[in-house]
Amino acid sequence: MTVDRRTALSLIGVGTTLAAPGVATAAASSAVTFVHGVASGDPTTGGAILWTRATPSVAGHAGDIPVVWTVTDGEGAAPVATGRAVARAARDFTVKVEPKGLKPGHEYSFFFTAADGTKSPVGRFRTLPVGAVQDAVLAVVSCSLYNGGLFNAYDAIAQAPRVDAVVHLGDYIYEYGIDGYGGEIGKRLGRTLDPTHEIVTLDDYRRRHAWYKKDVDLQAAHARAAFICVWDDHETANDSWIGGAENHQPNEGDWGKRKAAAMQAYFEWMPIRDPIPGRPHEAINRSFQFGDLASLIMVETRLLARSHQAVFKNEVATPDQYDAVKAIRANPKREMLGADQARWLQGELSASVKAGKPWQVLGNQVVMARVAGPDLAKALGAQTYAATMAAMPAMYRTALTAAADSFRAGIPFSLDSWDGYPRARERLYASFQAAGSRPLVISGDSHAFWANDLYDDARRLVAAEFGTSAITSPSYGSLFPKANLGKIIADANPEVAFCDQNNKGYILLTLTPQSARGDYLAMSTIMTKPYTVNTVATYTVSAADRTSPMRAAT
Repeated sequence: MTVDRRTALSLIGVGTTLAAPGVATAAASSAVTFVHGVASGDPTTGGAILWTRATPSVAGHAGDIPVVWTVTDGEGAAPVATGRAVARAARDFTVKVEPKGLKPGHEYSFFFTAADGTKSPVGRFRTLPVGAVQDAVLAVVSCSLYNGGLFNAYDAIAQAPRVDAVVHLGDYIYEYGIDGYGGEIGKRLGRTLDPTHEIVTLDDYRRRHAWYKKDVDLQAAHARAAFICVWDDHETANDSWIGGAENHQPNEGDWGKRKAAAMQAYFEWMPIRDPIPGRPHEAINRSFQFGDLASLIMVETRLLARSHQAVFKNEVATPDQYDAVKAIRANPKREMLGADQARWLQGELSASVKAGKPWQVLGNQVVMARVAGPDLAKALGAQTYAATMAAMPAMYRTALTAAADSFRAGIPFSLDSWDGYPRARERLYASFQAAGSRPLVISGDSHAFWANDLYDDARRLVAAEFGTSAITSPSYGSLFPKANLGKIIADANPEVAFCDQNNKGYILLTLTPQSARGDYLAMSTIMTKPYTVNTVATYTVSAADRTSPMRAAT
């Protein structure tokens, strides 16, 4: 849904969100708490978006709440910037401010204070560097299903010795109810949800964001470093596209209204810069410059332009539909980015290359590599495969049997990834070539780790892909406990150097002028504490050698 300026103002109050020092408050503050912590995001060379929620102590409180924000040069140091802002009732008492004029490439602390003296937790953020930059360290994350396990990976990021920014590639929240996806795990762990039903309305989406941000591990990660975020599908509904979603049904109302509600809650509750006047709310594509080292270019592949997925009727793969799905998939008019965003992206890539930056990092939601579905019967052997399938619940056995048949017929592993849009992917690869860039693509959504070499139809190496696993969301590997599903997938696909379909965690991406290094960090468990962090793989890309594939570090 494209939202015009008038609608934007009515939805989230664009133009009043980032309050400047000295803004008058509309109402006196009652006692408040900061139970959702603090967060920062969208850093610049001179500041960042600073976020909190001032929660009224009295239920039903309707007045706006004044707060004071403070930035210091380290926790406990004297203020270097301060000002007043308002947590507006119309924005669910959330508040975002943007200090400016800070030093580039510098770490700061910040906090908020209510009128009664109540102080928020303290957070940290690092401004973007300028000039010659020796390195940048990014934590790449995705897919945090609250009732799918403990957020140990967020806690690990909070304890990391260095994180310049956290790049969240989507599925920050999930829309399902307590008995939906991950429900059984949540019941075992005592991780319930609010609301307990599937979220559809503005109040629902606000409450789900609020529930997530009460998690202490997520709060700790937000307090550790600035987040650079884009949404994927579950911030609205599963497998969303421009005109709907797999998990949006006719009895759940108008899709446009649900999408608008989800976006409003997202902009209220996330440390992301509010929509630019005159642009669609869906257009959250934007870029970040790390001096002369790298450009981080974040794209939007869900709500702005994506065509409907090439899906099977009733979501079940049947032979009579193979040709129809293949024909839809091959349609050259189908989009992921849309023409406007594609032009913008090529311009960003070209500008970065012309500036002499060795790295263009493309922050993208879904896996880009060509991934054919595995032939599990062949890989496991007929006897083991039959025993594995027999041990599965009937609902999984039916779906996986149908999927295995479709893989043998040439249907790719995922029709929701770039593999479902091969012509759009080829246009994207052509833009890489036109810009003179071999970018690093970072991807989420799949709940698995990937190291992929991306080739165009002419078999030219065009990019390297680092795909991150989930914070908690389940993977296909759990359905095959006696098989290394990731290795089976990698062995069957020339573009896949590494795949891990079992572990949960994140990628620590370290960029230097010479190389890009991705450390794949897995949590020993997401079911309990304590836990340990293990490096399950490390892959590197050379800045000087753009014709060689990714390399596994020894």
